[in-house]
Amino acid sequence: MKNKINFWPLFAIAIGLAACNPSTPKTVKITQQSDFPAPPVALIKPSEFTEFGNKRVDNYFWLKDKTNTEVIDYLKAENAYSDTIMNPTKALQDKLFAEMKGRIKEDDETVPQLDNGYYYYTRTETGKQYRLNCRKKGNVSAPEEIVFDVNKMAEGKQAFIFSNYEVSPDNKLAAYMSNETGSYADYTLRVRNLSDGTDLPIKIDKVQSFVWANDSKTLFYAVGNEALRSWRVYRHVIGNTKPDELVFEEPNEQFVVGLDKSKTDDFIFIVTASFTTSEYLYLPASEPNGKFKVFIPRVKDVTYNVYTHKDKFFIQYKDRDNLNCKVYEAPLTGFADRNKWKEVIAHNKDVKIEYLDVFDKYLTAQTRKNGLNEILVMNLADGKTKTINFPEPVYTAAITGTPEYNSTTLRYRYTSMNRPNTVYDYDFAKDESIKLKEQEIPGGFNADDYTVERVWATASDGVKVPMSVVYKKSLQKDGSNPALLYSYGSYGSSSDARFISSFYSLIDRGFVFAIAQIRGGSDMGEQWYEDGKLLKKKNTFTDFIACAEKLQEDKYTSASKLAIMGGSAGGLLMGAVVNMRPELFNTVVAQVPFVDVINTMLDVSLPLTTQEYEEWGNPNVEEYYRYMISYSPYDNVKAQKYPNILCTAGLNDSQVSYHEPAKFVAKLRALKTNNNILILHTNMQSGHGGATGRFDALKETAFSVAFILNRVGIAE
Repeated sequence: MKNKINFWPLFAIAIGLAACNPSTPKTVKITQQSDFPAPPVALIKPSEFTEFGNKRVDNYFWLKDKTNTEVIDYLKAENAYSDTIMNPTKALQDKLFAEMKGRIKEDDETVPQLDNGYYYYTRTETGKQYRLNCRKKGNVSAPEEIVFDVNKMAEGKQAFIFSNYEVSPDNKLAAYMSNETGSYADYTLRVRNLSDGTDLPIKIDKVQSFVWANDSKTLFYAVGNEALRSWRVYRHVIGNTKPDELVFEEPNEQFVVGLDKSKTDDFIFIVTASFTTSEYLYLPASEPNGKFKVFIPRVKDVTYNVYTHKDKFFIQYKDRDNLNCKVYEAPLTGFADRNKWKEVIAHNKDVKIEYLDVFDKYLTAQTRKNGLNEILVMNLADGKTKTINFPEPVYTAAITGTPEYNSTTLRYRYTSMNRPNTVYDYDFAKDESIKLKEQEIPGGFNADDYTVERVWATASDGVKVPMSVVYKKSLQKDGSNPALLYSYGSYGSSSDARFISSFYSLIDRGFVFAIAQIRGGSDMGEQWYEDGKLLKKKNTFTDFIACAEKLQEDKYTSASKLAIMGGSAGGLLMGAVVNMRPELFNTVVAQVPFVDVINTMLDVSLPLTTQEYEEWGNPNVEEYYRYMISYSPYDNVKAQKYPNILCTAGLNDSQVSYHEPAKFVAKLRALKTNNNILILHTNMQSGHGGATGRFDALKETAFSVAFILNRVGIAE
């Protein structure tokens, strides 16, 4: 259901951007539903539910059972119908795909990163769908060793996700997770012998995280239950034929379990957390047969993260009085005594501390101020701090992780809506950033051809909501321009402005593109998140509506030309605002949308449900039930005019089950009163992220972009 990470539009897979300068786009007559054969009609099979005296009749509850051949037949019929509707755009889709593919340097590689004696990087090859994971011993001029060729691993598979891998401390083995379903929450763990490239006879299912102990033969891994909640940690010893030992179990249904290892390689951590409370357990990484101990016992509404230094711990700490976090240091021994803690970064209501990276001589922190990132650097010898600032009005900067504890540089990336992704190393001693690589753009790209602005909308309660906006400099603000407005607005995930090549197939055709940083994300700090969740969730929707109105008031666009997009929990946003203010929008792209809020949150057998009570509320409590049902998109579909709508789904989706968008579309078909296009497209082989290969993903992108263009009559 939903998604806990920043859920960018699913079509934003490709990065890179070529300068294309098409002539005035050719237009065509805008078709309507009646111009095509009749759409599929889902069978009505009423199911009745009563909660707190409220009776609900769900005519499409039966679509939940994908073992039912009628369900699969219905999804296939919807796919065939969407293909019929989109057939006139086939040439446009092909052109868009060629454009998007042309903006990517197909033969490319990431900047190598030193880790335990090897330089690790990934690269791509022309015509191949997946990355190669590589390393070089000692220096970047050494011979290349291909650790994983994901293209070979994915051969003959309709979907394939290579999640991540970790090399053992002795550099001889690599544990990795993958699946063939496209699901984001259910992987198989295997171990590869790096000397000959063969896999050991180890195959462990339902794994969600893992770490190596320092002996290079002990693996700790966390597995999910039937609802895919990560809840148990096991110890596996390479070569041991005995059953793996259960070392930890989290009984609380609202908590999920993950594994981490300190940058110093001194500790292994079991991290168990809900949305508002966390707890760490620790084990010396050199004592793999030992028992995990609690670092700080959990306290309701207190979350903390532990970072290790050779001489101390750093603790990122958050409670109800310190929502934006503060940072303490604590001794390696006796850290349980809070009197021994020392505050090193104070709480600031205007600056959120997002992430720490610890080095031998420096402490670094990624922070967020006024919706924009900064990087704080503290010299541990004297406590003096410096801030890495960035000049543009709208941008994204992020610490990317530097594995080496003794590194003299910090790796970070920088991007903006019209600036390609650029990787830097910040030199601590010189206090300067060294550009390592700027995303290469085949054919070139001129950022100065575009205008980037920050625009503030006024929400219904008077709060100022920021938007990031980009468009061609030649564009006139006369209300005639088509536009796309995107947002997410949940889980505290920020909708940062960054460079995404796919959007330029719209921008270079005269579109305004805008990102709304609405409440429910933490774009403006943690209180911004608090004000868009639980019983304040509707602020997310009214903020977005205010942003749509602002774009129209300031003549960027008009209601007849405005498209909106969001995915997963951002799809909930799409469903809610389209029910509330359908006249504001021309086109809606709702990607794997979480729209059946009540049914999903009442079903504890589904992935993520109980953990998410702290995000949405517990519908078994009447106050939350009444509030949730008042905005649940599926429950609030009514007889009214709706914009053109494209909903997408993934049959193997573990986050938002395919049946949610399917039911939403079925109910819309039955009740909407106008002739606008409504289509559902389900990926029958994959999950939450759609197609897993980079070119297959681009084809899905081209499909969505073609839909948006077609709905304003742009044909090429």
